[in-house]
Amino acid sequence: MTTYGITSITGRFGQFALKELLKTIPADHIVGFARDIQKGQKMVPAGVTVRFGDFTQPETLTQAFQGIDRLLFISSIPGQQVSRGQQHQNVVQAAKQAQVARIVYTSFPHANTATTPLAADHWATEQAITATGISHSFLRNNWYLENQLNFIKAGVAKEPLLDATDHATVGWALEQEYAIGAAKVLQMEQPKTIYEFSGPAKTFADLAQALPNQPQIQSVTLDQMRQNLTDSGLRTGAIESVIMSQTLIRDRQLAQTANDLAEVLGHPLTPLAEAIEQLLKQ
Repeated sequence: MTTYGITSITGRFGQFALKELLKTIPADHIVGFARDIQKGQKMVPAGVTVRFGDFTQPETLTQAFQGIDRLLFISSIPGQQVSRGQQHQNVVQAAKQAQVARIVYTSFPHANTATTPLAADHWATEQAITATGISHSFLRNNWYLENQLNFIKAGVAKEPLLDATDHATVGWALEQEYAIGAAKVLQMEQPKTIYEFSGPAKTFADLAQALPNQPQIQSVTLDQMRQNLTDSGLRTGAIESVIMSQTLIRDRQLAQTANDLAEVLGHPLTPLAEAIEQLLKQ
């Protein structure tokens, strides 16, 4: 029987994907990879194996991937001591050496044509996977609705809502839906090579209208938004994260949406108002 592997098993995406996979795959045919094995073992059901796997330590990965037929490769976070690009190269080479039969990789929307620097590592990873000759599917995930949680909470608290995206659209969907889609693709016998996963195209005005009290939203420039966040006392790292997200959307990097995710799930995505309600309960 096929053996399935999931990287970053202790993360939210990995946990959602594991839960979905367990609906149809016996636990003893699933392996999770984590930098902290004890933490991983506490977070998985009995029967699921947890192996040490650190993207920054390639020597651990080849051994960890032994016996894995299908690997869900969840992309890492940029800006760490070892670059994301190098981390991903480590995973790809280890998968090749371990003779993994298929890789399902979480990538960036339209990675081959996107102009944002955020997409560069993903496109390089897609190319590296293709070069190995390993069968693969690239899940080009749009934006998680969770990325806008601060905006959502501010709106619920009736705080001023600012939008520097110039009315551009984005394909928000819940992280759980992206992860369930990944688990479903991992189990397919003949999946597509590329899936453009996203929700329907929505603006921040649409997002504000989906909030319980439908607050007003004000269009501002990126500089005005940065100044407002600075005046509010938000730390520098958090400010730059917000500005990065707003810039990405303003530049239409997330505007092209598709129905791939709903088709893989087999049902429409959670409506925006309902998805917001779920997030606020967490």
